[in-house]
Amino acid sequence: MRICYFVSEYPAVSHTFIRREIVELEKNGISVLRVSLRNSGRKLVDPDDVSEKGRTRYIFDGNRAKFAAAFADALVQRPKALAKATWAALKMMRRSSRPAPLHLAYLAEALVLARWVLQENIQHVHAHFGTNGAEVAMLCHILTGVPYSFTIHGPDEFDRPEYLGLPAKVKHAAFVCVVSSFTGSQLCRWIPPEEWSKIKLVRCGLDADFLDMQPLKIVPKSQLVTVGRLSEQKGQLVLLHALAVLAREGVPFRLTMAGDGPLRPQLERSIRELGLDKQVVLAGWMSNAQVRAAIREARALVLPSFAEGLPVVLMEALALGRPVITTYVAGIPELVTEQACGWLVPAGNIDQLAGAIRQCLMAPDTLVKTMGSAGRKRVLEQHDIVQECRKLAALFRAKAFDPAPIDGADEVDEPASAYEAATAEGHGARADNVVTLRPGHSACANG
Repeated sequence: MRICYFVSEYPAVSHTFIRREIVELEKNGISVLRVSLRNSGRKLVDPDDVSEKGRTRYIFDGNRAKFAAAFADALVQRPKALAKATWAALKMMRRSSRPAPLHLAYLAEALVLARWVLQENIQHVHAHFGTNGAEVAMLCHILTGVPYSFTIHGPDEFDRPEYLGLPAKVKHAAFVCVVSSFTGSQLCRWIPPEEWSKIKLVRCGLDADFLDMQPLKIVPKSQLVTVGRLSEQKGQLVLLHALAVLAREGVPFRLTMAGDGPLRPQLERSIRELGLDKQVVLAGWMSNAQVRAAIREARALVLPSFAEGLPVVLMEALALGRPVITTYVAGIPELVTEQACGWLVPAGNIDQLAGAIRQCLMAPDTLVKTMGSAGRKRVLEQHDIVQECRKLAALFRAKAFDPAPIDGADEVDEPASAYEAATAEGHGARADNVVTLRPGHSACANG
């Protein structure tokens, strides 16, 4: 089977989970065409990402002639489908939070994607994130008849869902993946109940680099780590103020802050103003190997986010036997159990965050190791990339493209039962991993 993965920016430092997914799907016998809107030019620090860049096709690569050629091709060969796609793009303008002309730009991108999809005999298109990428995939489906799906992560899809056109995107999709039960529940708020059956729980997974690495026997005493884009939603400023509380109390600690982003200048100022220059290090983006090493050398990972989907870095820390200190927002409590494998605090609460960090630093090493072991067990059960990609591959195969007339795409049926078999039979997966929501069922029933 040959499918296309469409992501607005790929590869990217923060999209390692997508690369893992693609690699595992290829191990399942699925050939993947990687397509991204653009090469952002951001420095890639991981060798595997550098390799992926060479395998990725970019819609915006300086060749504008491809847009004219794609439009001419659709106008001559699929005029009815082109008219339907144009009308769909115009309808997406209605309550959009983005300027109206952008939706015509998405149509232009979809025309190029559609041409490649047909040239490469693609049988299914999958997009990550329910924002503009999902709209391009939807328009590509209308242009070609090739089925598509997309994965919703959050929190971007939760911030302004009424402006994203989610009902239309789900209506035309073969299915929609969600990374947590919470994510599925939020999607149910914005689509008709008759579409709930398209929602499938496919968790982000870790590969052998994390799952096969045994935790260190020695627990570090005062080293902490946080990993993520430096932005308001990750709560790093709150973390610095919580650490300042501990510094005034004389509690010994050292924090490595891995990542980069728009908040870096403010964080640098706050570190100086709070007198944390000797205790906090801004390390910038790290490779996968460097992230693993930083987590293993820490007593715990801290992630005080304001908004999330379900952060992959929490899975990574727990898989490496390190407890986490984080907030009970979005899908995080589905993975992190309070006082069992980590500490959960209210988002934005400096005092409670400081208290949780204090408890972690002063807890007996045996307790920290026990919590790390409990967290590792939960990740092995819920976030094995092999298990999750079997489910995803079954969904793709169930909706493989049937070369019927493509001059206008019809609405698709509910995904076939292959996915249900993959989640319930013989692959180590648990039946309660299946989120196939129907009217009258709780959106959170499978948490």
